[in-house]
Amino acid sequence: MTTGSPTTEQSSTRPTSPRAPRVLGNLTYLVGAVDLLTGLFHGWRVRTQWLAELLPGALSDAAAAATIVSGVFLIVLGHSLKRRKVRAWRAAVALLAMSTVLHVVKTEPASAVLSLIGLALLVRYRSSFRALGDPKTRWRSVGAFAGLLAFSLVAGSFVVFMARDDIVGGWPSTTDLLTELVYGFVGVTGPLQFTSDRAGDVVFSVLLGLGLMTLLTPVYLALRPPEPRPEMSDDDERRLRELIARHPDSLGYFNLRRDKDVVWSPSGKAAIAYRVVSGVMLASGDPVGDPEAWPGAIKAFLERAEEHAWTPVVLACSERAGRAWVRDTGFSALELGDEAVVDTTAFTLEGRPMRNVRQMVRRVERAGYVVEVTRASEVDEGVRRRVLVDAEAWRSSDTERGFSMALGRLLEREDGDCVFVAARQDGVVRAFLQFVPWGSDGMSLDVMRRDRDADPGVNELMIAAVLQAAQGLGVKQVSLNFAAFRSGLEERERLGAGPIARLWGWVLHVASRWLQIESLYRFNAKFQPQWRSRFLIYPTGRDLPRAALAALEAEAFLTWPKLGRLGAAR
Repeated sequence: MTTGSPTTEQSSTRPTSPRAPRVLGNLTYLVGAVDLLTGLFHGWRVRTQWLAELLPGALSDAAAAATIVSGVFLIVLGHSLKRRKVRAWRAAVALLAMSTVLHVVKTEPASAVLSLIGLALLVRYRSSFRALGDPKTRWRSVGAFAGLLAFSLVAGSFVVFMARDDIVGGWPSTTDLLTELVYGFVGVTGPLQFTSDRAGDVVFSVLLGLGLMTLLTPVYLALRPPEPRPEMSDDDERRLRELIARHPDSLGYFNLRRDKDVVWSPSGKAAIAYRVVSGVMLASGDPVGDPEAWPGAIKAFLERAEEHAWTPVVLACSERAGRAWVRDTGFSALELGDEAVVDTTAFTLEGRPMRNVRQMVRRVERAGYVVEVTRASEVDEGVRRRVLVDAEAWRSSDTERGFSMALGRLLEREDGDCVFVAARQDGVVRAFLQFVPWGSDGMSLDVMRRDRDADPGVNELMIAAVLQAAQGLGVKQVSLNFAAFRSGLEERERLGAGPIARLWGWVLHVASRWLQIESLYRFNAKFQPQWRSRFLIYPTGRDLPRAALAALEAEAFLTWPKLGRLGAAR
């Protein structure tokens, strides 16, 4: 960007518009569809002769093939243009210029004018496209293209081989076969002739499908929302640890996850840890550090999001931090639920409210369970290795869940201040917990694992034991599991709850079959905690669905099928 006041000439020739990327992305979709259809009509000229006759001019095979390729790439580029990607802008300019020339050659004036309009608008609003891409994605797309092209050539040859009895003149030469495959990949009839229309149609359709797959997949990989590898350096981690110790927060320690990156305030007194998920720059918890330096960290966070055209979102921040975000950005806030925090100085198993927990604890103790509470640095190496194996075996899902309220590792040397809780039966560990530090006098639940064959109530036993032992560890407050949408579940049960509250509660009840919303709330509520609200911060209502999907993906409640490891270098 140019500093200072722009000149009159710059203002007239390099305008910017917040709406231009979205409008031009949609226009690119339209031009791409026109290119694709006009090219395919030529490819199907024998099968749809009446449509081909409506198109002006005589189309050559080469021009039709180029038009189809241009259309496919423009359609894929549309989304990246909406996200202001400068690399997508460069590619779109080249393709629209080519599309304009092709339509002129084919005497299609209306299509040529449409492409030319798109080209002119892209050039006029070029300053609106400044977002950087991810250079690693480019090489991945090259590898994917090479692999898919090789696969398509082999698969296409096999399809032609299966129709060999219907080829006029018998099996073709290598040159004719390759020409047939390449033309077929872009929807153009090649040199081979078939005695059966059915055989010709099958070969044509399969080759076109293989070609579109070969073209679309690499372009998608090159232009999809980048998800750069986290690059938190040792120095970043050291500085974060210092800030976390000086300005404790119940979720602060989770910012030391190794799959997060970090952006610092200009003063270095505050930082925001984040991960990029499907084009969403997802911060977790409160900014780390001095609250007076939060505005500088928030500004740096937004600048990095703007630089890459990522959507900035904050997951699970406190009310204090939420107010700072909303004040400094104008973003919106949505209450996600409540964090359960127990005051260990007042905790007791006695009394009627704790009767259910007390009964479960005593029943499990009678079954021979014994609980050990210790610092992670004091855990025996043999126990540590066994716990890592058990943690994998006892996990309830195929992926490790957690992002904003999980550390993502167990009993590691640098986390020696973590608290490890193990429940043993006959000397064998049947369940365990790990808590991370929360300042000098608090800790937050990180990991909860149990053997599927362990007695019900073993988790309650471990929580009760650690709360009772907390004061001996110098711990006065313990953060337990997060209860998503707690207020909605409670409102449903209140006397006189309205139909909307009951409907929302019912939706949460149904969703709990997959996301454990209600079960986590009821487990937390057993220990009579204080409830502290946590919020989702997002730019606009239009961004909310995308932000929610990114949050679910980061927490591993939502996993997408993988397209293998095509071209990946991970």
